[in-house]
Amino acid sequence: MDEFKYILKPEDIKPLIEQKGYCYASDMITVDGHKVGYMHREAREDEDDSGWRFYSGQETDEYVENEHHFMMFDLNYIANIDPAIIPYLKMRTGAELERDDDADTFSQVEEGW
Repeated sequence: MDEFKYILKPEDIKPLIEQKGYCYASDMITVDGHKVGYMHREAREDEDDSGWRFYSGQETDEYVENEHHFMMFDLNYIANIDPAIIPYLKMRTGAELERDDDADTFSQVEEGW
């Protein structure tokens, strides 16, 4: 099996947020180094799950359908890759946000997106 080379090494991770559990993130973020382009919070799978799911926004349907392109990470790890997500992490289940291309901010996804 190929060994992934993640964008951040454990020794480079700083405690940017309090412990909030794990999340799922696309390899396009954690391996390829793209910023978060889309994030949503769904119902937790268990008590350690933050519910957050992160995508670069460049994933195709085929890419997303392959579960091997996603991995479970501590939420703080993703915050270290892209600190722009931090102000939004307290949003409730059901939140859907996409990055504003002109800034390091996110806005709610419109219904029917």
